[in-house]
Amino acid sequence: MVTAAKATVPTISDQASAMQLSQCSKTLASALAELRTAAQKAQEACGPLEIDNALTMVRGLERDMQETKASAAEGKLKPLPGETLEKCSQDLGSSTKAVSSAIAQLLSEATQGNENYTGMAARDVAQALRSLASSARGVAANTDDPHARNAMLDCTADVMDKSASLIEETKRAIAKPGDPDSQQRLAQVAKAVSQALNRSVNCLPGQRDVDNAIRTVGEASKKLLSDKFPVSGKSFQEAQANLNEAAAGLNQSANELVQASRGTTQDLSKASGKFGQDFNHFLQAGVDMAGQSQSKEDQTQVVTNLKTISMSSSKLLLAAKALSTDPNSPNLKNQLAAAARAVTDSINQLISMCTQQAPGQKECDNALRELETVGGMLENPTEAVNDMGYSDCIDSVMENSKILGEAMAGISHNAKNSNLPEFGDSVSSASKALCGLTEAAGAYLVGVSDPNSHAGQKGLVDPSQFARAKQSIQMACQNLVDPSCTQSQVLSAATIVAKHTSALCNACRLASSKTSNPVAKRQFVQSAKEVANSTANLVKSIKALDGAFNQENRQKCKEATGPLIEAVDNLTAFASNPEFASVPAQISPEGLAAMEPIVAAAKTMLESSTGMIQTARSLAVNPKDPPKWSVLAGHSRTVSDSIKKLITNMREKAPGQRECDDAIEVLNNCIREVDKASLAAISQQLTPRDDISHEALHEQMAASVQEISNLIEPVAIAAHSDASQLGHKVSQMVSYFEPLIMAAIGTASKILNSQQQMSVLDQTKTLTESALQMLYTAKEAGGNHKAAHTQEALEESVQMMKEAVDDLAATLSEAASAAGAVGVMVNSISQAINKMEDGYITIFLSVTKSNTNPDELGGLANQLTTEFGDLASEARCAAMTAENDEIGSHIRKQVSELGYSCTGLVSKAGALQCSPNDSYTKKELIDSARKVSEKVSHVLAALQAGNRGTQACITAASAVSGIIADLDTTIMFATAGTLNRENAETFADHREHILKTAKVLVEDTKLLVSGAGASQEKLAQAAQSSVNTITKLADVVKLGAASLGAEDPETQVVLINAVKDVAKALGDLISATKAAAGKPHDDPAMLQLKSSAKVMVTNVTSLLKTVKAVEDEATKGTRALEATIEHIKQELAVFSSPDPPPKTATPEEFIRMTKGITLATAKAVAAGNSCRQEDVIATANLSRRAIADMLHSCKQAAFHPEVKRDVQSRALRFGSECATGYLGLLEHVLVIIQKPSHDLKQQLAHFSKRVAGSVTELIQAAEAMKGTEWVDPEDPTVIAENELLGAAAAIEAAAKKLEQLKPRAKPKEADESLNFEEQILEAAKSIAAATSALVKAASAAQRELVAQGKVGAIPANAVDDGQWSQGLISAARMVAAATNNLCEAANSAVQGHASEEKLISSAKQVAASTAQLLVACKVKADQDSQTMKRLQAAGNAVKRASDNLVKAAQKAAFEAQDDQAVMVKSKMVGGIAQIIAAQEEMLRKERELEEARKKLAMIRQQQYKFLPSELREDGQDQ
Repeated sequence: MVTAAKATVPTISDQASAMQLSQCSKTLASALAELRTAAQKAQEACGPLEIDNALTMVRGLERDMQETKASAAEGKLKPLPGETLEKCSQDLGSSTKAVSSAIAQLLSEATQGNENYTGMAARDVAQALRSLASSARGVAANTDDPHARNAMLDCTADVMDKSASLIEETKRAIAKPGDPDSQQRLAQVAKAVSQALNRSVNCLPGQRDVDNAIRTVGEASKKLLSDKFPVSGKSFQEAQANLNEAAAGLNQSANELVQASRGTTQDLSKASGKFGQDFNHFLQAGVDMAGQSQSKEDQTQVVTNLKTISMSSSKLLLAAKALSTDPNSPNLKNQLAAAARAVTDSINQLISMCTQQAPGQKECDNALRELETVGGMLENPTEAVNDMGYSDCIDSVMENSKILGEAMAGISHNAKNSNLPEFGDSVSSASKALCGLTEAAGAYLVGVSDPNSHAGQKGLVDPSQFARAKQSIQMACQNLVDPSCTQSQVLSAATIVAKHTSALCNACRLASSKTSNPVAKRQFVQSAKEVANSTANLVKSIKALDGAFNQENRQKCKEATGPLIEAVDNLTAFASNPEFASVPAQISPEGLAAMEPIVAAAKTMLESSTGMIQTARSLAVNPKDPPKWSVLAGHSRTVSDSIKKLITNMREKAPGQRECDDAIEVLNNCIREVDKASLAAISQQLTPRDDISHEALHEQMAASVQEISNLIEPVAIAAHSDASQLGHKVSQMVSYFEPLIMAAIGTASKILNSQQQMSVLDQTKTLTESALQMLYTAKEAGGNHKAAHTQEALEESVQMMKEAVDDLAATLSEAASAAGAVGVMVNSISQAINKMEDGYITIFLSVTKSNTNPDELGGLANQLTTEFGDLASEARCAAMTAENDEIGSHIRKQVSELGYSCTGLVSKAGALQCSPNDSYTKKELIDSARKVSEKVSHVLAALQAGNRGTQACITAASAVSGIIADLDTTIMFATAGTLNRENAETFADHREHILKTAKVLVEDTKLLVSGAGASQEKLAQAAQSSVNTITKLADVVKLGAASLGAEDPETQVVLINAVKDVAKALGDLISATKAAAGKPHDDPAMLQLKSSAKVMVTNVTSLLKTVKAVEDEATKGTRALEATIEHIKQELAVFSSPDPPPKTATPEEFIRMTKGITLATAKAVAAGNSCRQEDVIATANLSRRAIADMLHSCKQAAFHPEVKRDVQSRALRFGSECATGYLGLLEHVLVIIQKPSHDLKQQLAHFSKRVAGSVTELIQAAEAMKGTEWVDPEDPTVIAENELLGAAAAIEAAAKKLEQLKPRAKPKEADESLNFEEQILEAAKSIAAATSALVKAASAAQRELVAQGKVGAIPANAVDDGQWSQGLISAARMVAAATNNLCEAANSAVQGHASEEKLISSAKQVAASTAQLLVACKVKADQDSQTMKRLQAAGNAVKRASDNLVKAAQKAAFEAQDDQAVMVKSKMVGGIAQIIAAQEEMLRKERELEEARKKLAMIRQQQYKFLPSELREDGQDQ
């Protein structure tokens, strides 16, 4: 109701009414949300009391029925206002189904022992029984027959009594879950309730007569069980005529029964009685015919056909009975029509077999019966008779009309030439074509396509499908337990059972996914499990029976059918709940009028066809009858004309076309209105609307845009494949454009900025034009999914319209947030909550900005709204995929509460934006933000509760990464020879512990893999267990490696590498398990999991082998090499995967890594030649590291964003080739070690050349990555430039540190108006900025020198240029170091920890190092170049800034000296002592000064030795 009200608001022209409706809908939505929350809390609190409440209610209903019976006995029972016999009978039928469904649910929940859900199911039972009691009272009050009235009340009272017993038994069963005695008693009581319900339904007027007819059919059919059928005194011709007459009577009675089931109870009584009599008469005629049969085979075939007719007649009566109690069920109507058709077909089959007429006669009779039956469809064309779309219907009509035309020509031609067999075929063909034409007429689709009509809605399940499956399963089970059943029949029955139970389970799965009712969702899943389990048990017993066809296995098979039939019965009862039923179509008078021409043409076609076939029947016997030929020609012409009229009407009445035309006209008018407003706005003549506020107009626009957005996809779907809905959706969508245009023009009229005015109008016009384009394509597509040429245009227009809607919505959101209008945002959050209820999270709003920048609140609120919308949609998916309903419900509840908190926060943000200085509103905003933060934490907690296994996997993966890092550190210690043993332990002390722990890890691996398909709890346990085990394993292996002693580092590294491989494999396995958790078995993530598990097992096996071989001097090298080969293969598999690396690298880094390959290759060749185990181990360790580093850097460099695709593929190819070649080398070395020979050693050179060739290709690929910018990383000038850039970065980092010392409001210059600390900071910042510019200028100068050729990119005299580069580098480093020292000194001086002298010294050092940098550049530079001038300017700036700092510090020091007051002692002795102490201090200071000067001179002399020659000379000159 809230949704409908909100959708209606934009279409109301009266502004006051629209605002009132909008406000009321918001209030109602808020009240419903509060009610839902309160109801959830009440349910949590009162859950255990539900069963007691239900029992009290049912006992009360039982007393009410007794009182009603007493009133009836006294003649005081009167109908309530509005109660009629028909209405109450229908209510009773639907209430019975509801009770049956609720009882099935109650039994299922009681069996599982869930008290909460059992209480809910008991409540549902009690509520359904209340409806049943009310309906039963109404039926009794409207029944005149005292006997029938008392029977109804007695049966209903009995239902109440049995239901109360059932609830009591359920209460006892809950207390003892799993007790077989309790379950058995529960099943018995439930069966008693079901029987009582059937008795109460059978008391309905009309139902008794149908039951009598069913009994009549059953009694009459007993004649067919006899083995002998005596010959009657009639001749064959008499028996045949009698059978034809009886068949016609039964067929007519069946059609009358179909009509009567939609009428009154009296009609049904009369029709069912007549049907019973006609069936009896027909069956007797059939038995007489069986007696006339010449052979036993013919007789058996007749009896089989009679049994089929008996069964289809019973189905027809049952369907009529069901429909009379629930006339609005479309499924039952279709079921009834199908049952009547089945009766006709089975009669035709029998007649075809039994009659011996002239050829063509029986085909004519069969066709006439078929046309009579199919004509019933046109009497009530308000129901869909098939699932075809309108375009499919037209195609079918065209195809069938063609077949009919050929058949009519064949009838005429073959009758004239007396070709009677061909005549019969033509009649049959014509009959089928006519039935197809009638079914495909599509009148229903035309009717429901009218905008005022409502199409029927499919139910959650199809009860007829469940009923058919139940019947088929029961019949198959009866065949299974039949003693005369053969082995092939057993297998056939098993196939039928498996097919139908599979269909039922699939239907339950779909229903469970569609329903939002948690109890129904759970019940469907549980029912499917019960059916599947009982089917599995039955199939097992059938297999045993097939293997050994004996009485014992047959008995087991019989016992296994019981639980299956019971499970199917319970499921069918639950599925019959009216809550899951379909909603019938409601066709408007306009829709009926549109249907009329199609229906009339179809009726004319059938009537003329009937006459045509009757005439042709006569002509087949007597072709020389001219008047008959003219009659036949007349009928044929009428049939042809009616088909043409049918096709014409179907094309003219195509659904949605008229509505599309009307909508296109409306949109054209809207575009004209916008154009007028745009012209007025351009000429400044757009009159502002004073009758409505700006915010109200804005909300109206936003609401219209939202509704249009919601309808884009439905219109597209209707245009693509559902013509019957096209008119509805188009009419709905276009109804929002006029309000949108009016609101857009009104909004523009209130905007003062002309640019914003035009923006609103232009975007509105764009949206309207895109909608117009979409309607043109939708009209052309017309719901015809076969029209491929229109589908692409439709998709394009839909995409354009979505983009236009998004643009306009974004503009509106920005305008709303800027103006503080939060109504639209609140609505968005409410919609998100509702969507989430029908079906990652970080939301944080920085409310501190409310105190400083209220203007930013609008944008933040808009962002919050968007993020909550994303959160709600994700939460809906999370709740649906949660392991159990409690977790899903908890997630939905927490997200809903978060949504309500967000609504409050957005409202407060809007209020503060309107009044930024209101302190009370600020306080409310902060409180709302705190609540949002709390609710976010609750949501996260709810998600983690449902995702415990995945969270454990993430934690475990992090822990394993830590273990791998720790093992890398241990490898470093081992390589350095510092991994020493503790005490005098040996490796044997640790071997067994390592082996045991590794075996435990294998078991944990199995649990981890199985945990991916198990519950989150089991997955969490498996992940935690595996981490604990790998931690223990790493520790014991480290101890084992240490026990080998530091004198054998290579073996230590081999052992630690083995456990590191296991840890890496476990990390990959945990990640794969996390990705595969909850996925189906055929998902790619599951295949990845299996692959990771195999790698894990391989690596653990490798560890075990290494542990066993580590003390064996003869094999430990071989084992190490095997482990390395396996490791390289795994690294190569990761390298070959398409997944990008986590980070990228430079080509220079890549080339550095290739050098290790060359070294490792030489080592491998040497080991192959020497065959010494020590060399092999060293080779294994070096190879592992070199290849892994190369592969990692190759992939990282190849995936750099600046690398072209062809260069990337080239690098990856050669990286793979290099690793593969090296792998071949190692495998060859392994062969040599195992079987050394001179020939094999000779081949080592071939393998090493292959690796060297790959390395060369790799280096060329790396150079190609840089392209024209390639430089040699070893070039001194390149090193110089990199060092200069590094120095600049260091200076900028120091400057940032200075920035953080003290915030400043605006830039200041160091002058006398500042205090000392401020002078220091400002001057130091100036120096940092100046030195940063200086070093960058030096870098530019160096580049210019290379470009001019004064310094070679590849120098001719490497020593000379190298010296120059080294001088430049050292000078840049000195500048960076001096600047850093200056920043530290400034920091210390401000904080009072350092003296002014230190600051002065640091500043002077900056000046000196700057001078050296300038000298280093002047050596080779052109003095007149722009770069050199910039460099000189930067140097002057540094010197100036340094001088300012020195002056400030010296002045501060001078002032500090002036401030020192000396206290002179008045006593003689004290005064002399004071003078001596002062002289002593002066001498000490002079000595310290002299020592400091000498130290400085020594430092400079030492540094001078390392400077290049040009710096020395210039330094001396300076």
